[in-house]
Amino acid sequence: MNALLCISVAPFFAADEAYGIMEKMVSNTKKPRPRTYARNRAVVSRRGRLLMSEPDGVYFFKLVLVVLLSTLWIKLATPLSWQGIPIAAFPLGALIVLVAIRLLEKNPLDRKIWFAVLLVVTIISYFVPAGIVI
Repeated sequence: MNALLCISVAPFFAADEAYGIMEKMVSNTKKPRPRTYARNRAVVSRRGRLLMSEPDGVYFFKLVLVVLLSTLWIKLATPLSWQGIPIAAFPLGALIVLVAIRLLEKNPLDRKIWFAVLLVVTIISYFVPAGIVI
């Protein structure tokens, strides 16, 4: 009877012992550290400072260029009509600045500022009598 009991319980002890050995093997192996790539790094540091910075003169120069180019409109002497909508002007400077911001500005926070400035100045300059009249 004891021999029969030992034979029927033996597989459970072997499985338990194998599980314990596997636990030790897993805990002894070193897990590889995750790699950090430049594209995954944050723009803002943990202290809240920008990691990408530029001199104030460069920033001001970009601001002046965005304001000046976004005021450039091609205005038509006689408005065109497209499906009943009169088209009196075309924002040429705004399109140039839009492409330039998208291609040249690397910092996404600055990019949002430039887009906001571009939009406001373009809308305001539409009502000002400035631009090239064709």
